[in-house]
Amino acid sequence: MFNRRKNEPQKLCSDYYLRPYAGWIERRKKKFKAAAERLSGGGRLKDFASGHEYFGLHRDSGGWVLREWAPNAEQIFLVGDFNGWRELPEFKLRKIEEWGVWELRLLSHEVNHGDHYLLKVYWPGGSGLRIPAYCRYTVQDDNTKLFSAMVWNPEKPYKFKHKSPSKSTNLFIYESHIGMAQEEPKVGSFREYTEKILPRIAAAGYNTIELMAIMNHPYYGSFGYHVANFFSIASRFGTPDEFKELVDTAHGMGLRVIMDLVHSHAVRNEQEGLARLDGTRTLYFHEGGRGEHPGWDSLLFDYGKDGVIHFLLSNCRFWLDEYRLDGFRFDGVTSMLYKHHGLGKAFTAYLDYFNDDVDEDAYTYLALANSVIHEVNKDAITIAEDVSGMPGLGAPVQDGGCGFDFRLAMGVTDYWFKLFDIADENWDMGTLWHELTNRRNDERTVSYVESHDQAIVGGQTAIFRLVGDAIYRQMSVFSNSIAVDRGVALHKMARLFTAATAGNGYLNFMGNEFGHPEWIDFPREGNGWSYHYARRQWSLADQEHLRYYQLQSFDRAMLKLLKESDIYSACPQLIAIDNNKKIIAFERNNLWFFGNFHPVDSYVDISFQTLAGEYELVLDSDNGIFNGHNRVAPDQHYFTIEEQWGDEKVNALRLYLPSRTVLVLRKI
Repeated sequence: MFNRRKNEPQKLCSDYYLRPYAGWIERRKKKFKAAAERLSGGGRLKDFASGHEYFGLHRDSGGWVLREWAPNAEQIFLVGDFNGWRELPEFKLRKIEEWGVWELRLLSHEVNHGDHYLLKVYWPGGSGLRIPAYCRYTVQDDNTKLFSAMVWNPEKPYKFKHKSPSKSTNLFIYESHIGMAQEEPKVGSFREYTEKILPRIAAAGYNTIELMAIMNHPYYGSFGYHVANFFSIASRFGTPDEFKELVDTAHGMGLRVIMDLVHSHAVRNEQEGLARLDGTRTLYFHEGGRGEHPGWDSLLFDYGKDGVIHFLLSNCRFWLDEYRLDGFRFDGVTSMLYKHHGLGKAFTAYLDYFNDDVDEDAYTYLALANSVIHEVNKDAITIAEDVSGMPGLGAPVQDGGCGFDFRLAMGVTDYWFKLFDIADENWDMGTLWHELTNRRNDERTVSYVESHDQAIVGGQTAIFRLVGDAIYRQMSVFSNSIAVDRGVALHKMARLFTAATAGNGYLNFMGNEFGHPEWIDFPREGNGWSYHYARRQWSLADQEHLRYYQLQSFDRAMLKLLKESDIYSACPQLIAIDNNKKIIAFERNNLWFFGNFHPVDSYVDISFQTLAGEYELVLDSDNGIFNGHNRVAPDQHYFTIEEQWGDEKVNALRLYLPSRTVLVLRKI
């Protein structure tokens, strides 16, 4: 009954229901192998993924060298501060490869740190100013609002001081956005985040930070998902060295750092981005309608072109090499995998994953990307954001999978938010348990109650959905509110059950650990360019008379317990489920969870079959320090008794289990 099998993924081929599609899986495996051999030339893929060391602007023994891939170009000039933005003969690039590589060599004194520059590209029938595709730093002019590349070569570049923390079996992710991380209504900076926010995350107990919107995006309100410059940090937050300092400081605090990698699409902008860099729309993107995302107003990469694969794989390696990141969350994987991008599609059968609607070039690219990332850093972690449930995402590439370390369990948050709109006396415990634990055996998963997605304009945070407008008036511990009592209790229960049943990791968006109110809305014309909703109100969690403080205390106690217990090294084992009583009880790695979701009924001497012995109470969601009602005496010890259950005698625990409460016991 209480199996201690380690929570390790099984092979993709162990899924009986995939047998009819073995031919498809074998074809994908062969396609990956052929691509890897072709691109690497029989060597290492990570060596192929080094375009960032060749293309772009670099120092070399003779001074500077600039290279760009632009097959359709007829002429290219480097223009910038150093030549008065004029097209001078000595700054004209020459074509050095038939497949479209252009090069310019300059002396050391001709280009300096801080200089702004662009490429003036001429193509048949037209011309335009462009930022180099591999540019490492772009900045925006305060007056013109136009972007340009900037030379970043300081005399004393930042030097890393700390090694990356060791990879943990227990993944607790703090999803975060640099710009909206400050309480003041403004765009926050790398430096402010390093000084003010990193200590909060470390104190909260998370061990991994997931940073959004790091790659340069022209429109702040895109949340970082309309990327223009894939090798440049977003300069509105600061400089490359300040970002390095952030990552290094996090490492020194024991925090690993991953970032959102947006390889699913790119912004349409031409001067800032990749669109028509050499006059053609098809240099990096599919032609025609296939090259445009109908829902995102963006351009879609052609993963069948070696030049595109080279660019994207080099981008994976660059962020690992240059900034010492510990991995990536791949955004928009569903859009990449299907020619229909998952729009209006319900995935109900395995046939949905094995047909001509699947973009197998994209599938191959994802497998190549995971291979490169793990060659560069064997301890790096990769997470797939996929809503479709594509089999194989988390399976090894040698089995025909994509090789992701984790996938987001996106169905968990969807189900919680459905429940939040239903009276909790109507919640179905069987369906809840199924949604919390439903995952493939061949992959690891990360669960969450809410990420940034749930609170973007048009949505609400979980606490707001549960409490309603009482959140504006009755979040003081001195206020009496049935609605707030309910919301706070369910907020804690949802988080504990999600984290404790998660496959292999748990994620939280910054501020939601203490029930951050309202929603996220970036400054735009529709809200009068306000930053009111594009910030985090940390002071709410710092005031002991507010329930936010107590929700924060619960989150910290929860994470501390789950980490100390190495919770994800074993599988959850269901002990009891009762839909009438609204009870779910389960065990995981010697933590025993007893949850009563009933809105009214508390149970005295309710009996659960367990292992014989002594148990100690280690967490009580109803404790007063967590804004509970103190209905259970703290620090209790419980002893099993032998009971007659039908025809057999069993060892059982008898508990007082209050309504809307989770008790966690540890067997001594």
